[in-house]
Amino acid sequence: MNKCILAIETSCDETAIAIMRNNELLANVVSSQIKDHEFHGGVIPELASRLHLDNIDIVFQKALKEANISISDISLIAIVNGPGLIGALHVGVVFAKALAYINNIPLLPVHHIAGHIYASNLLEEFNFPLLALVVSGGHTELVLLNEHLDFKILGQTLDDAIGESYDKIARVLGLGYPGGPIIDKLAALGKNNYDFPIPLMDDSYNFSYSGLKSAVINKVNQLKMKHESYENADIACSFQISAITPLIQKTLKAIKEYQINHFVLAGGVAANSYLRKEITTAINKENPNVKVTLPPLWCCTDNAAMICSLASFYNEDSYLNNYHFSVNPNMKLDK
Repeated sequence: MNKCILAIETSCDETAIAIMRNNELLANVVSSQIKDHEFHGGVIPELASRLHLDNIDIVFQKALKEANISISDISLIAIVNGPGLIGALHVGVVFAKALAYINNIPLLPVHHIAGHIYASNLLEEFNFPLLALVVSGGHTELVLLNEHLDFKILGQTLDDAIGESYDKIARVLGLGYPGGPIIDKLAALGKNNYDFPIPLMDDSYNFSYSGLKSAVINKVNQLKMKHESYENADIACSFQISAITPLIQKTLKAIKEYQINHFVLAGGVAANSYLRKEITTAINKENPNVKVTLPPLWCCTDNAAMICSLASFYNEDSYLNNYHFSVNPNMKLDK
């Protein structure tokens, strides 16, 4: 079958459309809103929705031109309908439904986080059992796959996601947005001079970052109140070590318990240089036979190429020729 997939991703602050034909990526266009949200120190949902409305047709036309095809060549439209910002998701879903209706093309609603996991399949074929560590601004979870599209969440954050914590600490230190890349770069210049708590180091596979976030904020406020000098780089370094440690330790535990053959890192925080280095070193040391796949940096942030990759594994029984689905901003991966 000549399967030509057009994928649309508008779950947060990137308007992304990609086209894949027979597993060959023909186009991958992303319009980022970071500059528009930077002034506010975070994503403003209403602004994100408006920018998606402004950009989505431009991105669509650019993707068709880059792929050198017409809409009549598309055999499937894959659309992210959750989780994410409700308004942003609606823009993508309504656009996808209109395209599908006008051109009589089947639809496939898919999960945003599943797409992040399948970004790594663009690089290497999955070898099951597979363990994915998903780390982003809204998600922190360990996911087990025993076969394609079979998602089992082993553990997840009980409160804040790790990426949100990076952004908050960066804001407290006056470093700007997005905070993840800034903290990562600054931490490499600092020393681990502060004894911040390592969060939720229990026997579960769950995570928690609210306590660590509060501890760092309280320490910074105490230092300011006492007029004691401190280096942002040292705060960043100490915070990052405490934040990353449970990710590594719980990943190693899951690899051993579930006899994992393949580990993949996924999500925006997968771009963190300290995490990439430390988790690769730890797995290679304790489990040298486990294949480790780190997504390229362009594939860590939201994009539609990963949605194409995910959609390629669904069979035609999953396609829809109706429009009775909607968005689900709290969609669960394993439901």
